[in-house]
Order: sequence, then structure tokens, then C-alpha cells
Amino acid sequence: MEHKEERIDDLQLNGLRIIQNKNGFCFGIDAVLLSDFAKDIKDNTTVVDLCTGTGIIPILLSAKTNANKFYGIEIQEDVADMARRSVLLNHLENKIEIIPKDLNYLKDIIPSASVDYVTVNPPYQKRGSGLINDKDTKTISRHEISCTLEDIIKESARLLKFGGNLYMIHKTERLVDVLCAMRKEKLEPKRMRFIHPSMGKAPNLFLVEGSRSGNSFLKIEPPIYVYDKEENYTDDIKKIYNIAE
Repeated sequence: MEHKEERIDDLQLNGLRIIQNKNGFCFGIDAVLLSDFAKDIKDNTTVVDLCTGTGIIPILLSAKTNANKFYGIEIQEDVADMARRSVLLNHLENKIEIIPKDLNYLKDIIPSASVDYVTVNPPYQKRGSGLINDKDTKTISRHEISCTLEDIIKESARLLKFGGNLYMIHKTERLVDVLCAMRKEKLEPKRMRFIHPSMGKAPNLFLVEGSRSGNSFLKIEPPIYVYDKEENYTDDIKKIYNIAE
């Protein structure tokens, strides 16, 4: 199932596995945190995961929720192919569909206001920041080359039904950009949680849930600390990763 330069990783959840390129962009803790944040997705619903990469979020959410259908959108065809093979590897082809497409051109595939939830772990780096190779897989995954934050939020708003929810993780340095873009597209921020690398350090990531045309009310949930003072995973992270004591 895997190609040369690829490996199969055990996700330690319901026997799920994922194919990743050893020299490419591999998923990190942010994808795991986002899948946990979005685990309250209701039964028999439709979910679109934008910037899906290797399909990690739909695969994890297939075990954490009872959603009926997941669409993973990925512009890089070789990465989308890896995601598709991971879906087959886990026998999830009836639940997860990987679409190798630019998210700005989904109108002919997924109708407007037809989706219950959108999840996205987007490229974090703003377009034009630093020296980059715009054809490199890692660069495309990390920088806003193929799409901008505004593109992502605009498409999320188009896809979502009235009252549908967006779940996103992003860097705290882009917090104002994210919230302003969400309100502009009538995706009202409803719930937020900050991620701290360790005790005593400032947060570097945040999770946010937005509701399509929702009322104005934002709940800040307790923060997540990744490491404790001894540089071991905290109880919160152990729980999210299903690590036994």
C-alpha cells in the first residue's frame, strides 16, 4: 500500500493507520488537538475537511464521531493520493472521500449550504513571509501559497448550512486575522481554547469554533498545556492521545 519513501504509522486509535512520506510534511499534534476539539460533531452529518493533507483529521474523526460522510479536500495530487490510499488501508472508502481539488473551485462538486461541519488545519504562515520554495510539499502545507486564510474562511462559510460549525486551529499570532475574517463571512466565533507548549509559557496555538450566522457570544475554555514542568505530557494530552497511565 505504501510507496518508496513512505511509511505506515499506527494512530493508536481503533486500529487506524496512516501513510506518510518520510521526507514530506507529516501531521503533528495540532491535527490531533483539532480532531479532539471537533469530537462533538453530531451523528449522521456531513463534514468537509479543507487542506486535508494526508487525511489525518477525517480518519481520526471517523473513529471519534458518528458523522455519515467526510470529504477531504487537498490541492496537492500526490498528497491527496496518499490520503486516498490511507482511506483504503482503513476500509473507510464508504465514509471518507478525498477530493484532489483547489478549495477555491469546489462549487461544481459540493453545493453551497450543504455541509454541517467544516474542519481545517490550514497553512499557518502568511503569504509573503520569508524565503520559500512554492513547489515544495512542506512549504505548500505551511505557507499560504495555494490559498489564503480569507479564502479558507470564505469557502467554509459558503459550504456550511445555517447554524453549521467551523472548527479551526491556528497560530496565536494570527488570532485577530482569524476572528476578523470569520465575522466578515458571518461565521460567529462561539468557542475558543488556547494551547500552551508548557506551564509558564505563552500560548502558541488556539482552537476556535464558529457558527454560521450565529449570535454573538464567545466562550473561552480552559487552556491546554502540552508539557508539565518535568517536560512530560500533561494529563490533558495523555487523555487526547489515549495514553494509558
